[in-house]
Amino acid sequence: MTNCAKMQHGIVNVTVRDVRFPTSLEQHGSDAMHTDPDYSAAYVVVDTDSGLKGFGLTFTCGKGTEIVVCAVKALSGLVVGKSLQEIVSDFRGFYRLLTSDSQMRWLGPEKGVIQLATAAVLNAVWDLWARAESKPLWKLLVDMDPKQMVSCIDFRYITDVLTEKDALDILMRAQEGKQLREDQMLREGYPAYTTSCAWLGYSDQQLRQLCTDALRSGWTKFKVKVGADLEDDIRRCRLIREMIGPDNTLMIDANQRWDVAEAISWVSSLAQFKPLWIEEPTSPDDILGHAAISKALAPLGIGVATGEQCHNRVMFKQFLQASALQFVQIDSCRVGSVNENLAVMLMAHKFQVPVCPHSGGVGLCELVQHLILFDFIGVSASLSGRMCEYVDHLHEHFTSPVVIRDAHYVPPKDPGYSCEMLESSVQRHEYPEGDVWKQLLNK
Repeated sequence: MTNCAKMQHGIVNVTVRDVRFPTSLEQHGSDAMHTDPDYSAAYVVVDTDSGLKGFGLTFTCGKGTEIVVCAVKALSGLVVGKSLQEIVSDFRGFYRLLTSDSQMRWLGPEKGVIQLATAAVLNAVWDLWARAESKPLWKLLVDMDPKQMVSCIDFRYITDVLTEKDALDILMRAQEGKQLREDQMLREGYPAYTTSCAWLGYSDQQLRQLCTDALRSGWTKFKVKVGADLEDDIRRCRLIREMIGPDNTLMIDANQRWDVAEAISWVSSLAQFKPLWIEEPTSPDDILGHAAISKALAPLGIGVATGEQCHNRVMFKQFLQASALQFVQIDSCRVGSVNENLAVMLMAHKFQVPVCPHSGGVGLCELVQHLILFDFIGVSASLSGRMCEYVDHLHEHFTSPVVIRDAHYVPPKDPGYSCEMLESSVQRHEYPEGDVWKQLLNK
């Protein structure tokens, strides 16, 4: 570390706020299981005695955000009093401190609400570190010494597939050509696909208009929400496929709607539209179910993608071991922040399964762009079968909103993890006292 060695950045306070956006009013984000989401966040600010702040969040769908807020408050006592220098010199130890408190770990361990809260806190700490180094987070990761990076990862429970030596070997091999790949990303950006055109609650007229606009803007990869009604799915997939043509890429996403046999049957009926993958076909916890679906759909040329609600690195390990997914979908808030996502990306590389992150929500695009840039530059060195989800909602509420150019993520240049929200937006959308919610709740 450079600046941090000169200034300790002692953490003096952790605040968390319940911020909600009424996206359900226009059916933004609607799918087969989440019919009326209000995109929301438990929004964390870490204050230091130097005046430097770190910003983090975890994504939620409205109700229940207050529970995550309570969990963040419960964890904050483990953070206040630590210095940034102290944390990053033993980041693995700090990760374990948050996830292994002898009493609070009963609430997980490393899953559910307590893991969402852990991600929010750690996202803020990583943001603080990147700001202290005056680098965007992806650049902090790219420039990090491989040994230091390995020291940030908790290898408990995954050493049967990924040891510290394995991780170090992968990172060392990726040093070759790293500068060329960084230059490529700065020049071209990271390839993206759009989910904004085909939320389940949108009308056919909306689908047509949004697809037309997206094609005109250079989009070639499209995802459609499915799973509520088979005949309606066939009709909507036909509409989208006719709009985008035979050569562009189509993915479908059921958001955990089906049982295993039902998933195989339903997706087989949609195979005529040539989807690249079916996302979350069944329970996100059913590893063997995903394996059975993967095996059944392989002859149809359809892969299985999952991970946005995968609890932790251990579950990802088993998905990979069981050949239960063909696309790994990391999420920046579901698992324990950057630390755990590093483990998942390294395991995915070892199994040669492409990482295609989940994004959207509020702030997820801003966050995950950093991780996927690092995956290409510092781990996989490949764009084969890889793309990052993009959803065109709520970016205007961030101080450093995501930038898309020619259907590619443009690498952020501002220091940090890109999830600082405009204070005016936070105040207006804080639940239930913000002006937006006062008006809606008083109707």
